[in-house]
Amino acid sequence: MIPGVKFVQVEPKLNAKLLEIFQKALEQEDITSENNEKSQLDFGRSNAQKIDYLKMLLDIYSSTIEPREIGNLVKIYWEDVPIKIQQTEDQLTPFLVIQFLGILKKIVKKGLKKSYYKVQENLISRVRGKILVGQHIKQNVFKNQLTKTHCEYQVFGEDSLENRFLKKVFRFCVSYVENNNSFFENTKAQVQNMINFCRPAFEHIKEDIPDNQLRNIKNNPFFNEYKEAIQIGNFILRQFSYNIAATSEKEIETPPFWIDMPRLFELYLYQKLLDANPNDKSKIQYQFGTYGNYLDILIKNGENSIVIDAKYKLHYKDGAVHQDIRQVSGYARLKRVRKECGLQETDDNHIDCLIVYPVLDDVNCITNFSLEDITKAMKSEKAEIKAYHKVYKLGIKLPVLEML
Repeated sequence: MIPGVKFVQVEPKLNAKLLEIFQKALEQEDITSENNEKSQLDFGRSNAQKIDYLKMLLDIYSSTIEPREIGNLVKIYWEDVPIKIQQTEDQLTPFLVIQFLGILKKIVKKGLKKSYYKVQENLISRVRGKILVGQHIKQNVFKNQLTKTHCEYQVFGEDSLENRFLKKVFRFCVSYVENNNSFFENTKAQVQNMINFCRPAFEHIKEDIPDNQLRNIKNNPFFNEYKEAIQIGNFILRQFSYNIAATSEKEIETPPFWIDMPRLFELYLYQKLLDANPNDKSKIQYQFGTYGNYLDILIKNGENSIVIDAKYKLHYKDGAVHQDIRQVSGYARLKRVRKECGLQETDDNHIDCLIVYPVLDDVNCITNFSLEDITKAMKSEKAEIKAYHKVYKLGIKLPVLEML
């Protein structure tokens, strides 16, 4: 990127044409400059399918995955020179909106946090809390309203500063969805359901927050969902310069950013496993860590245990990456992993290793994510990586948008 002059937009997409080109590259082991040029000309003209990453994100936030497990999926460089783009080219804001609505739905399910907050009120014939002398003189003494007293006092309830902030961001999100339907064509029903679910909870919450408090709102470490929602809410408000009218602008400025698609892919697989195995959730562990090693997913099921590594790569449809296989095999050899799976030190059985990769078709991909069906699918001839012992690969179909 040349600040203020040129920028590069790398979209998170795979498509059928790209897979065809990639397969030819694997077969030929090299692409000549002539073929490369032809590929560029043909690329995207037919069979183009863009990954619907908003649908993936919606599925993740609709599951039982905790926000703390999701972590940071986007890195935004606010200090860099912003890029002027058309609203229709914006990839960052829809992602942030879906993230915020997903977390907000979890907060509403649990119930809005109650806390003490300050209220200022001009009371008649009574005093509560402390008297704000300056405002009392201006509003009451100078106007000869001697029966009134301007007071500040604390109240315990839901109309706190944090909930007012969430309502303000919620209104920005609703306005953005209404003005930019093109981003939510395949996910419109799910997004609208989240909005309808959250709206009643904020009916009695005000949204008048002073600008100095709006930009410096703090989060309570005891409420993890609030922490994530406030962080993403600040991103959204900053994206629109705290002006709700900007949600309908045709041209906007966006900071440089990147979305962590490999992590999004991991979470998408994790969500599928949790949803398909409601009675075996305790057997499925995400990001199991030991001695600085972090496994994507560990299935703890005794002799039927599986170490799963999600690889957001094209190679595995018709090949394999030996370095990845050595990595996942090493995870299966860790003593703590074997102990977690219930295997004794004297047990010489090897834990199955599974590499999961993305595909856009229904060929050799997982259709049912129950542990029993995954085990059966691994034993098929196509799933076996024949050069290695008890190492398998399976594809997972990603949601796509047809590109015109």
